Amino acid sequence: MSAKDLHAATFTGLVNLADEFLGAQAMLANDEFFAPKENLLRPGRGVFLPDEYTDRGKLMDGWESRRRRGPGHDWCIIKLGTPGRVRVLDIDTNHFLGNSPPYASVDAISHDPNASAETLAAADWCELLPQMPIRPGSQNIFPISHDSDWPRSWTHLRLNIYPDGGVARFRAHGDAEPNWSRSDVDAEVAPRLLPGEVDLAAVKHGGLALACSDMFFGPMNNLILPGRSENMGGGWETRRRRGPGFDWIVVRLGAPGDVGLVEIDTNFFKGNCPDCCSLEGIFAPNAALTELVDTSAAWRGVLPETKLTPHTRHFFRDEIVQRGPFTHVRLSIYPDGGVSRLRVFGPRQEAATP
Repeated sequence: MSAKDLHAATFTGLVNLADEFLGAQAMLANDEFFAPKENLLRPGRGVFLPDEYTDRGKLMDGWESRRRRGPGHDWCIIKLGTPGRVRVLDIDTNHFLGNSPPYASVDAISHDPNASAETLAAADWCELLPQMPIRPGSQNIFPISHDSDWPRSWTHLRLNIYPDGGVARFRAHGDAEPNWSRSDVDAEVAPRLLPGEVDLAAVKHGGLALACSDMFFGPMNNLILPGRSENMGGGWETRRRRGPGFDWIVVRLGAPGDVGLVEIDTNFFKGNCPDCCSLEGIFAPNAALTELVDTSAAWRGVLPETKLTPHTRHFFRDEIVQRGPFTHVRLSIYPDGGVSRLRVFGPRQEAATP
């Protein structure tokens, strides 16, 4: 992987609504002759395999249509992992040089999340990004201003390329619209919950990782994605600490609430699991980020420093010493390592006060 791949532009404070780990899907493309549409949503920026070919031509890590010989353009419909407001689009043509489209646009729609691809293809869409020139081999980044006539959030996007070509990755960074469904709770968790307890930290509930001490091996929002991680790359992981101190991450909860049950999952972290962890909470709905990362801030202990076991789901209820209400939590790991998921279950309190 090149330095260009490692140092892709990111947007702290926003969620990639088109993340396949969030549940986003490439539903339908009018043409995917050379490379499948699903590649658009995969992690990273795409890799180049110089000697890899298929019976249709060069193997490319992205979505690529055939050379168009008539009028029209190519398109792909994407279901977002969770409905939300899009603030930044990234149309990444990494490794697509002589086969990159010269122009692209993006449409959006707010529709039934379970609508079929055929229904969506025939629907009326809003133009989110007008036709814009895009560069080959580059992240093409476009800020999006919300129009007052648009719906509060979008459920699907349509990437249009003119007239044809290849795009390596597509990202839609923005704000998730909270959805307080408990559908993501699995059979291991459900029996442990009390009535009214929901995952206050989940991305689909509006949770957001705001800051961390380090995320060299795994981005911080991985920590609050739905489901369990599929491999070690699906969690939050810091580099090896060679000096004193410890690593930490601050998560804004989707709504203020009391902490009833905490899950800390070290799934797939075996030789790099933290030795211990602790959890703190704070009620600070209007706090600036600099206040939240200040170690002298008014954080209160939720879970004292506790031993962790590699590749294990840990559940804590009786060990919780303060339950809130809180608007943010801070997970500290000692001294470093990786955690795949953090869940903070409890009743939400829309009008909570400290």
